[in-house]
Amino acid sequence: MILDALGYTDHSPAHTKLVAERAADLLDSFGFGEDVIRLAKIAGFMHDIGNAISRHHHAEYGALLANEILKETDLALQDRVHIVSAIANHDESYGVASDPVSAALIIADKTDVRRSRVRPKDPILFDVHDRVNYAVTATELGCAPQEKRITLCLTIDERICTMYEYFDIFLARMTMCSHAARILDAQFSLKVNGQKVL
Repeated sequence: MILDALGYTDHSPAHTKLVAERAADLLDSFGFGEDVIRLAKIAGFMHDIGNAISRHHHAEYGALLANEILKETDLALQDRVHIVSAIANHDESYGVASDPVSAALIIADKTDVRRSRVRPKDPILFDVHDRVNYAVTATELGCAPQEKRITLCLTIDERICTMYEYFDIFLARMTMCSHAARILDAQFSLKVNGQKVL
């Protein structure tokens, strides 16, 4: 509700569910076990809870909140640390992947680019984040474990958003995905409108 009032793109349960499932699928594709996959799913569902306090530094606030919540569960301390660390490091301003859980969370979160993330409003009121997400008419995250590659394929309507605008907003996120992919012993690629751009 807070982000809705502030006009941010969707960070609702639809986003967190997609991130949790995408992180789990990534790790499953690359042969990680059920224990690691479960931790990534929990981190995915919880990664944006810090937005309840503030959008700025939401990753750190989220880690603190998640830690307090997870203390009340039967999770082992080491598992809780993996989840809390992944949440604390998922923001592109300062975060970095350090293990498979954080790597999967970062890739799953930063590749959620889609038209339906834009809050309903008059397109005249769109800011650049709205335009960039609204311009994406199709998105697919592909995993090729044999080739050690993760590829984000986007179809972008360049009448709505130029490629310059896309990269202005998403270059840091795509760079973060590239570093995270290395933790999974993979390379990250970006294809836009059928052309490899990263």
